[in-house]
Amino acid sequence: MGSTLKHAGLLAVGLAAGAAATMQFSALAYKPVEPSMPLDQLQQLARVVEVIRSDYVEPVEGGKLLTDAISGMVDSLDPHSAYLDPAAFRELREGTEGKFVGLGIEIGESDDGYVEIVTPMEDSPAERAGIQAGDLITRINGADVRGLGLEEAVKRMRGTPGSRVTLTIARQNVPQPLVLTVERQEIVQKSVKARIVEPGYGWLRIAQFQEPTLDDMADKLAELARREPRLKGLVLDLRNDPGGLLQGAIGVAAAFLPAGAEIVSTNGQLLESRQRFYGRPEHYMLRSGRDPLTVVPAAFKQLPLVVLVNTGSASASEIVAGALQDHKRAAIVGTPTFGKGSVQTIRPIGRDAAVKLTTARYFTPNGRSIQARGIVPDFAVDENAENDGLNALRLREADLDHHLSGDGGAETTTRPDDIEEQMALLEAARERRPLAYGSAADFQLAQALKHLKGQPMQLSKRPTGTTLARRQAPNDVLDQK
Repeated sequence: MGSTLKHAGLLAVGLAAGAAATMQFSALAYKPVEPSMPLDQLQQLARVVEVIRSDYVEPVEGGKLLTDAISGMVDSLDPHSAYLDPAAFRELREGTEGKFVGLGIEIGESDDGYVEIVTPMEDSPAERAGIQAGDLITRINGADVRGLGLEEAVKRMRGTPGSRVTLTIARQNVPQPLVLTVERQEIVQKSVKARIVEPGYGWLRIAQFQEPTLDDMADKLAELARREPRLKGLVLDLRNDPGGLLQGAIGVAAAFLPAGAEIVSTNGQLLESRQRFYGRPEHYMLRSGRDPLTVVPAAFKQLPLVVLVNTGSASASEIVAGALQDHKRAAIVGTPTFGKGSVQTIRPIGRDAAVKLTTARYFTPNGRSIQARGIVPDFAVDENAENDGLNALRLREADLDHHLSGDGGAETTTRPDDIEEQMALLEAARERRPLAYGSAADFQLAQALKHLKGQPMQLSKRPTGTTLARRQAPNDVLDQK
């Protein structure tokens, strides 16, 4: 088969394939409409809807036209504002809760258009059905997956608990296709992993900032301390972490910083958007009860720390990296982050629908705006010893159309402009399997451990960022209240 992942971002089937996000759910359902609304243009919109309904070549339902108009209006603001219909609203809530109905597989798209299994989740329906890492899904319920795209493939593998989906699987060294029927179930996704990678050194990975993340992280840190009472250092792995809930980011940073240290500030048009957040329980706890950080051993406040980041580290993960960098608490290792420095607020506009609206920019404790710039590592280290692989070809916030500008200063991108260099990176990627973070083959983790031991690292030979001129427009940090 010999396929390679075309897209470095992974999807857990049943989760929305969203952009980097740090968001807040607002309790405010509506805001009063200002009397200065352009009434004549609203009437014009109504007339356009009626003209389409009466004159278009085929019948068009009026409600769909208005929904599409709302969606287009919000989408035009910036890449992270969006109208959420009932299905999208439900998926967003499922993603932040860390639960979804699906098969329990992390997937990517192979270069020949099939859906490639990166890994089945532990004790998931997919694992129990015999699905293995490296398998290619060629058909879903008998339909060819080529040309569908990842999002459509995910939709077809979703469904109600207890329903079944039939997958046709191509497996290396197995001559005949395998046909497996998998029962969809509610999956509880674990966003935190941890283990002792070498005697005296721990690895803690946060894949996304969800509601359970802070409790899970606290328990994992306590477990690491029990397993290795003489810890000498810790690697906090935020690579490919697209963001999530603001409270989770505040709590994770607070676990390693002095009590009450400033973590992040936000600034926007609304008074509620101009805030400073500190490492205090009232700023990171989503509900009343036990403070989850009370179980974290005090030693983690001083333990030598390295944070791993890459272009896929966005939003809430950038808040954590920026706070630890500004307080000089950790060495940031890897490649420049995505540059998603804006806050999205979820405003319900009915019982089932909502608008995800950009309401603020966020800033590190030293006042740095991350928007369209990202966090630049203290030590630039590529994904592997030769180059940065597919990570070097990823889009960043500054590359997106209609992106929100930063708050002063230059914007940066790290994608190579040279087409030959891009093709060389793609060709090299075809020779590699998807990287398993935390494995023995994880080059960036190996360099992070060298730093903790005081040994020289193999640094990138590439520039860490390319400055772009400020240009006009031609998943998000969610703060759950």
